[in-house]
Amino acid sequence: MSDSILSFSSEKKGIVTSKTTSMDISSDMVSLRPTRFKDYIGQTDTVETLKIAIAAAKIRNEPLEHILLHGPPGLGKTTVSHIIANEMEKEMTVTSGPTLEKGGDLIGILTNLGEGDILFIDEIHRIPKVVEEFLYPAMEDFAVDFIFDKGIHARSHRYRLKQFVLVGATTRVGLLSSPLRDRFGIFRTLDFYTVEELTVIVNRSAKLLKTRISERGALELSRRSRGTPRIANRLLKRVRDYSLVKSDGRISRESVRAALDLEGIDTLGLTSLDRNYLKTIIDFYSGGPVGIEAIAATLQEETDTLVDVVEPFLLKIGLVLRTSSGRKASEKAYQHLGLKS
Repeated sequence: MSDSILSFSSEKKGIVTSKTTSMDISSDMVSLRPTRFKDYIGQTDTVETLKIAIAAAKIRNEPLEHILLHGPPGLGKTTVSHIIANEMEKEMTVTSGPTLEKGGDLIGILTNLGEGDILFIDEIHRIPKVVEEFLYPAMEDFAVDFIFDKGIHARSHRYRLKQFVLVGATTRVGLLSSPLRDRFGIFRTLDFYTVEELTVIVNRSAKLLKTRISERGALELSRRSRGTPRIANRLLKRVRDYSLVKSDGRISRESVRAALDLEGIDTLGLTSLDRNYLKTIIDFYSGGPVGIEAIAATLQEETDTLVDVVEPFLLKIGLVLRTSSGRKASEKAYQHLGLKS
């Protein structure tokens, strides 16, 4: 996706999209990812758990247990997976649930993995059931079963795999089947980052991008980054361009405010899609409760987009309440939008 298209789509969800964009895979943005845990900021408990598991596996000279990482988009699940591979000094193969359409797709990947290699499956909750069933013996017994012929002539052959490590990433852990979820030995949830942690990340990224940024500028940008490193880095790139064109290239608090106001990102980091979501609950459904399908239909958005991308942060900062009857706008949401409850 080009920058121009991304800029246009930010009117709806460009900055907060769960999908990886061309901005994220550009050479300068990829270089912002830490490659070792010593450079990784935040998620202290998760990092400590993984460091201990890696150290123990190295002492025993064994592969790691299978790992499941859960959390909203952009919190570092893919980055942590790459770090695990680097720390274990093993190769990593990357794929995603939706791309594994047939059992043969998965088997082709599994049979090419070496001893202790990492298989990273993003959006693992979207693996088709027929493919998921191939994972069960692969994860537990490190084998896959092939069925030859049909009917009375059918025969089975078990192919032994190298002991690989599966790292799964999901934003919707509740959609994982129990048999699959139970086969992971390590399960960690990544939470939103604090403003202080994001400020450290922004300063580190600015240094790697050879961009000057003031402390107040880094703090302002961090406050508007929705607790998410990926969004912080995207915003940093936008503000860097704005400061280069509109001022002397140094990012100040004023340039951050001006650049992000231009993008439609307010003081809490909400985009127009977030605000429209809240206004829909308040204006169309009297503040709720209302079902997510009704909100999605009114906004003409996909339900998954609202559940995976929009709601987690709004729930985290208390603008939305999720009840058994549906979603409700909180008093804080009315105050932020300048509306009377």
